[in-house]
Parts: sequence; C-alpha cells; structure tokens
Amino acid sequence: MGRREACMTTQIIPPVNPLRGIALKLASVLLFTIMASLLKSTAHLIPAGQQVFFRSLFAIPVILVWLAWRRELGSGLRTVSPMSHVWRGLVGTLAMGLSFWGVGLLPFPEWTALGYAAPLMVVVFAAMFLNERVGIYRLSMVMAGFAGVMIILYPRLGVVRDGLSVAETLGAVVTLGGAMFAALAQIFIRKMVQVEQTAAIVFWFSVTSTVLSLVTLPMGWVWPEPRIMAMLILAGLIGGAAQIMLTSAYRYADASLVAPFDYASMLLALLIGWFIFAEGASVPMMAGAGVIMASGIGIIWRERQLGIKRARQRKVSPRI
Repeated sequence: MGRREACMTTQIIPPVNPLRGIALKLASVLLFTIMASLLKSTAHLIPAGQQVFFRSLFAIPVILVWLAWRRELGSGLRTVSPMSHVWRGLVGTLAMGLSFWGVGLLPFPEWTALGYAAPLMVVVFAAMFLNERVGIYRLSMVMAGFAGVMIILYPRLGVVRDGLSVAETLGAVVTLGGAMFAALAQIFIRKMVQVEQTAAIVFWFSVTSTVLSLVTLPMGWVWPEPRIMAMLILAGLIGGAAQIMLTSAYRYADASLVAPFDYASMLLALLIGWFIFAEGASVPMMAGAGVIMASGIGIIWRERQLGIKRARQRKVSPRI
C-alpha cells in the first residue's frame, strides 16, 4: 500500500545496506500477511469499515513512536498541502475497505494473487494522469498481467452454482476494486512526495483513514467480544509496524532490488490458507498468479534498466 518514495525536498541518501533492506522488506511482507489473516479471521463478525478503523487507529501510536525515535515527529506532523492528504486518504481508505471486504469472501491465496494487479494498474494510471511514457515492453507486461488476472477470474465467470459462488465472485470484484484504488493512491503519492515528507504521508494517512472509516458507522458496527477485539487491535499494531519496516526498507536498498520480494506473500498466503483456513489453491489461481508475478517482475526489471539509462545520461550530459 506512499511508502516507497523519498521526499524530494530533503537530501537523498544513497542506499547503503541492501541486505538490511531486503530483510526489512521480507519482514514487512510477513507482517502484512499476518495482519490480513487476522482481518480475515474476524470478517464474519466485523464489517470492513470497522476493520479499517481498528487497522488505522492502532497504527497511529506505533508510527508516532517510530517518528519520535527517528526525531522526525515534527516533519511527520507538518504538512504543506493538507488537501492532498485528504484525497490520498480517501482513495487509500476505499482501497483498504474493499480489500478487507474481499479477504473475508475469497480464499486467502486467491485474494493475495488478485492484489498483485495493483502495480499493473499503476503503470496504466501513470500514463493516463502523470503523462508518463509507457513503452511497448511495459505495455506488453501489463497486458500479460491482466491476462493472468482473467485466468484467476475465469472460474468465477461461469454459471453460478450456489450462494458460496456468488459471495466469492463478489469477493473477486471488490478485491480488484481495492487494487484499483490502491493504484490510484500511488499516483497521488507520486505527486505528494514532491512537496511532502514521507513521514507526513505515512502519519496523516493513518489519521485520515481513521476518521473516514467512521462514515461506515451507521452500516452496522458491532461491539466485539474480547478475543475479536484483541485480534483487531493486534492487526492495527502489526499493520503500523509493517508500514514502518516497509518504509525503512527503501532507506537501505533500491526499490528495484526489494520490490520483487512482495511476491513472497504468495508462499505465505498458501501456507496460511492451507493450515489456518483449510483453503487450497486451484490450478487456475496458481497459473494466473504465476503470470501476474512474472509480469510484475518484468516491469520492475524494465524500470531498473530505465533508471540506469537515465543515470548514465545525466552523468554524460554537460552542466549548464
């Protein structure tokens, strides 16, 4: 889910410890996957909007402690463009709400695989809204990735056999909707990092998503029993810690190096789905997930090559 870019208004320090960056990225993937499994475990009792509230609210103290420890509390609270945080918060909250709704309806591995559509959509939205040039290679990778999505969705597009099929089809639709809004959030963040500190983006998103989640209060919030309450609070704390680890990972290693480790979540999702939720992985799901992951890695590789090319061009360009 504003976490990967360094603020343009501060001095950029080159990554200095790739192994630490990879370790932090893997730790964040593990924690985000555990957080999602906790939310799936409570989804039969707790509405998605209420889950967003707990996820956001209890991430705030973790983020504040982190900012204070880094002596960035001032920059984390200071903002140049308050409305940009509101709009980023709106699309980010919608992304979380739809994603949390979907995880309660779909098998855990399938929900994880469909979430991989977000980076593909970022490429499309960047071309549409940021006027970024997308060459034939990246466009081909995006098209292949969407073909993988269709492979996963194909069994959901047939004749509905029972109520479970209806729920899972709805789960696939809302999960893809969540991926779309997550991609839009990344577009907002690409603009925000030009004037906002990364710490401010992280902090104010948690605040705005907490407030915005209250809009769903009339839609049937419930008072959780102690065990469920503990799981929701733990999901928020883990989510905050995962956010910090993800942000920190990009301080130590290039984005193109650590980004592919996102796909480690598929292995974790398969294990959790099998051992915790007794959910297997279908052949279409595994085939589609493989195509999406290959496409995503292809895009990341291409971005790395383009970054190297741009760096070389800047090096040889005469200074004016």
